[in-house]
Amino acid sequence: MDFRRLRNAISRFCVGEEIWVDSRTVYIGQKEPPPGAEAYILQRYPDNRIVSCKYTFWNFIPKNLFEQFRRIANFYFLLIFLVQLIIDTPTSPITSGLPLFFVITVTAIKQGYEDWLRHKADCSINECPVDVVQQGKLVRTQSHKLRVGDIVVVREDETFPCDLILLSSSRHDGTCYVTTASLDGESSHKTYYAVPDTMAFRTEQEVESLHATIECEQPQPDLYKYVGRIHIYKDNEEPVARPLGAENLLLRGATLKNTQHIYAVAVYTGMETKMALNYQSKSQKRSAVEKKMNAFLIVYLCILISKAVINTVLKYAWQWSPDRDEPWYNHRTENERQRHVVIRAFTDFLAYMVLFNYIIPVSMYVTVEMQKFLGSYFITWDEEMFDAELGEGAQVNTSDLNEELGQVEYVFTDKTGTLTENNMEFIECCVDGNVYIPHAICNGQILSAASSIDMIDSSPGGYRREHEDLFFRALCLCHTVQVKEEETVDGIKKGIHQGRPTSFYISSSPDEVALVEGMKRLGYTYLRLRDNYMEILNKDDEIERFELLHVLNFDSVRRRMSVIVKSSSGEYLLFCKGADSSIFPRVVSGKVEQVKARVEQNAIEGLRTLCVAYRRLSVCEYEEACHRLNEAKLALQDREQRLAQAYDIIERDFVLLGATAVEDRLQEKAADTIESLHKAGMKVWVLTGDKMETAAATCYASKLFRRSTQILELTKKRTEEQSLHDVLFELNRTVLRQRSISGLSVDCLDFGLIIDGVTLSALLKRKQEDAGSGNYKEIFLEICRNCSAVLCCRMAPLQKAQIVKLIKASKEKPITLAIGDGANDVSMILEAHVGIGIMGKEGRQAARNSDYAIPKFKHLKKMLLVHGHYYYIRIAELVQYFFYKNVCFIFPQFLYQFFCGFSQQPLYDTAFLTLYNISFTSLPILLYSLVEKHLTMETLKRDPSLYRDIAKNSLLRWPVFLYWTCLGVYDAVIFFFGAYFLFDNTTFTSNGQLMTTNTQMMFGNWTFGTLVFTVLVFTVTFKLALDTHHWTWINHFVIWGSLLFYVIFSLLWGGIIWPFLNYQRMYYVFMQMLSSGPAWLSIILLITVSLLPDVIKKVLCRTICPTATERAQDVEKLLHGGITEQTPMSSHHSYKGTSPDSSHLHLGTVDMLSVCRPDPLPHKLLAHLTEGGGADLRSLSPYMLRLSGAGFAYYAPGPETSV
Repeated sequence: MDFRRLRNAISRFCVGEEIWVDSRTVYIGQKEPPPGAEAYILQRYPDNRIVSCKYTFWNFIPKNLFEQFRRIANFYFLLIFLVQLIIDTPTSPITSGLPLFFVITVTAIKQGYEDWLRHKADCSINECPVDVVQQGKLVRTQSHKLRVGDIVVVREDETFPCDLILLSSSRHDGTCYVTTASLDGESSHKTYYAVPDTMAFRTEQEVESLHATIECEQPQPDLYKYVGRIHIYKDNEEPVARPLGAENLLLRGATLKNTQHIYAVAVYTGMETKMALNYQSKSQKRSAVEKKMNAFLIVYLCILISKAVINTVLKYAWQWSPDRDEPWYNHRTENERQRHVVIRAFTDFLAYMVLFNYIIPVSMYVTVEMQKFLGSYFITWDEEMFDAELGEGAQVNTSDLNEELGQVEYVFTDKTGTLTENNMEFIECCVDGNVYIPHAICNGQILSAASSIDMIDSSPGGYRREHEDLFFRALCLCHTVQVKEEETVDGIKKGIHQGRPTSFYISSSPDEVALVEGMKRLGYTYLRLRDNYMEILNKDDEIERFELLHVLNFDSVRRRMSVIVKSSSGEYLLFCKGADSSIFPRVVSGKVEQVKARVEQNAIEGLRTLCVAYRRLSVCEYEEACHRLNEAKLALQDREQRLAQAYDIIERDFVLLGATAVEDRLQEKAADTIESLHKAGMKVWVLTGDKMETAAATCYASKLFRRSTQILELTKKRTEEQSLHDVLFELNRTVLRQRSISGLSVDCLDFGLIIDGVTLSALLKRKQEDAGSGNYKEIFLEICRNCSAVLCCRMAPLQKAQIVKLIKASKEKPITLAIGDGANDVSMILEAHVGIGIMGKEGRQAARNSDYAIPKFKHLKKMLLVHGHYYYIRIAELVQYFFYKNVCFIFPQFLYQFFCGFSQQPLYDTAFLTLYNISFTSLPILLYSLVEKHLTMETLKRDPSLYRDIAKNSLLRWPVFLYWTCLGVYDAVIFFFGAYFLFDNTTFTSNGQLMTTNTQMMFGNWTFGTLVFTVLVFTVTFKLALDTHHWTWINHFVIWGSLLFYVIFSLLWGGIIWPFLNYQRMYYVFMQMLSSGPAWLSIILLITVSLLPDVIKKVLCRTICPTATERAQDVEKLLHGGITEQTPMSSHHSYKGTSPDSSHLHLGTVDMLSVCRPDPLPHKLLAHLTEGGGADLRSLSPYMLRLSGAGFAYYAPGPETSV
């Protein structure tokens, strides 16, 4: 009896529990293994459904309500509404319940709509058709119905529906070509391989006959790692085991290219695919402004409770006397007399809470929601952010973070497809120190029709000719380029020459294509790989054939790749190309110094350089190398380490041939955008999965690194030479020593840090602390703070998110922004405070999961510096203004209790209480928060440093909040006591009414409250008008229209007897008040006195210590007609510099400028005026200044102009 099956089952369930947990068995085609093989154990795996939405139909209401009532204001108003329902309060429950219901409903509709769009996107993916092999036939099904073990057919240009193991392809060599642009950002073609035992399958029947199982690791998020083996069962033969690696695994989201079709088996499905595991879970993002609003709300809640407690205590102190406790006109019921005093006090406390609850306005949250929703359309309507090539403009996926765009401190950006176009251009090559410069070749496209070669010496000698031929052959053979014969690739026609389709190149590396095309222009053309033979066409139009024996693939540690080929003469050649640092130490001969000098010069110019070398192998050396490589490739344990050892032994004793220079084209205005972000005070980090050399070259080209930047490396290569501890502390000492020597601030230091994914993993895993040294993370963050730019290369998607999370959690708590274009960027986009996706060539995963989507990287400049700036100053004013106007509204009510025996008598009529925040004062601030422009767009784009003025939530800091609150209290005191003193002297009329002797107005509670309310409405509206810089007809209409509406409403409300009212306490009150001339004068006087301190404060601050924004506003007034004939300066600001003797500008106080000709002052001069001095007059040539006392004369070429 064969006990093997039983033994395997027992070992799997009992002894080998760890193996069961760490691996899975996939039965290809859902078929049991043949008798005598391993035990068949049915395992359950998730289906292939992808879920990116947050709600379902069943949990939307409870989950959304829970999230909304996490807001302090919403929860507070819910409590107030319940109190009004339970006890007898001075105001109706409708005043709190109706606005709260409106806020909850509007917010739920908005968030539900956004999640519905995500549901639609998920359905479009889950319901896409997929072909599956079942019983020897193709069956079409939907993607979400796929199961682990299903055999799938994928055709050219289709996307892989799940993670698949390649079984066979339409190509005879069992390979297929794939673009993983949506995963790792690389749009180039990569080669994947089928195992030799299955590569010959061509039909569905042949694939169906396969009996095999796959043992592999459980799902994990590393895109570049896969460990498994396939067991193939054949009739009457022992099972064959073949190793499986990352070169056999086709990842979900990648696209099949240059291959008609493939057969593959599903190993990971749904949310277990590597793409899904690299997604961060969607969480509710909250802006810094919203968090600050909640903090302010807590302060006002404490103020509210304090007011209620003070009034409750004073009420019972007032009613201590029996005649005040129960006066003759207000007898209590027997039930009220028997109620315990503590219960009565608590009921009174709640009544005061309801009376004063308007200090926390629920309408503010309604206005904020409307402002965010409506304001987001300004981004989608922006024509400057529309891309004609894509035919799309910017998109807003969530409007909750608009103001966060104005608070960004760290920008994390992907490289490929985000900063660059992934478009390589071959620039030159150098052979033994001689430079060859063909005409421009870009990504396989000849940019100019030229037939000659520009060389230093076109007639080389014999030795040099031999090295030249070897160099060109090396570049034609040492690559992974594939030849495409068809006329189109990715739907784009290529290779058309004189109306005929010709072949062109595709590869996993775009610079390989540029190099091979460069060789083609220099006379050596790579033709094809056929039957393992590489064919090239030399200068003499002769076809040379080389047998491809081995490919030593590139890796980030070696930083080179090699091929071993056999020439037609039987000679074995090893060609190698790689980074100069990895080639030069292995060179034993060649013109090293000449080539090294050229490489250094190209590196300074920001070009990507590669060195080329070769070695002739004897038959014995080749056989030994072949044995080492085959042994390492078949190893199941430590396969990568064994291959690295074999490569190290083989790749040595080179003869240097030369070097190449390739340029990766940046996106349009990418460098300008990064420079503007730096000027705005943001730190830019590049997070990429690309090689360090490639990424560093891009950083130099985009001006993230400059020539003077001192590069600090924290990479695997360095940590292998030294311990991580030593490297970290050495870098930290370097940075700190430079700071102490220079005496400059951190921002002035020009360090650049480069870190790779392996080192980052080691850094994040280390938890130990050294005495007096602190945690490794803190040391790393300290190094980063002292660097002007940071490059993180070879990053897995989750590592990108970890970097963002690390910076978010640092002690400064900075606001972060992540921008990318592929699925590999989704994790960091979701992790950052603000996520921006680029709608590029890499698919739409990033754009779909982001908060905002833009067509190109250059649009980020306007998104942050203009839209973000506007959004922040608008909502900051909205928040502060709402709290201010509600302090003005409720504090008189608090003061009034001291004059009404703490009887909870409202100062204002119910209509005024209800409509104050809804109608009388809501529209002006809503419009302000939508259209206010304190500076023009051109100014904000021209001077990115203005962004610093609003950094760190500067307009919502506690001192600013305290100023607005104190201003509200001051205005409330003026309203109340100003109106109170008008009624100071009163007399009774003959009919028993009370009349003031100084204003001849009928005295009463509602007259007093109406007077206070009138001054209140006009003052807070005028305050907003004073803060408005950008006036349009709609501003005038809304501001003055709201005041007119208040007057008309008050006249109608008190001038007509309304039949639906049981009592009408406001009848004739407003008209009687306005019939008094002194009342009019009092209203004007009180408004003036209320606004005066704020006006004086603004004038003094603008004169004594103006901000950069205020100086820019002065310049705008000069440039846009703000200075006309006999027009005084708005701020009378004094611009002072050094004396004229030192050729610098010096101006005294400018009281009056008189322009004698219509043209404005030159922009250059006015820019100097705003710098506060230090403007070099020599830079103003040919303009001249003549200084005279408090004024000056300005002369330009041509007719004289005096100012």
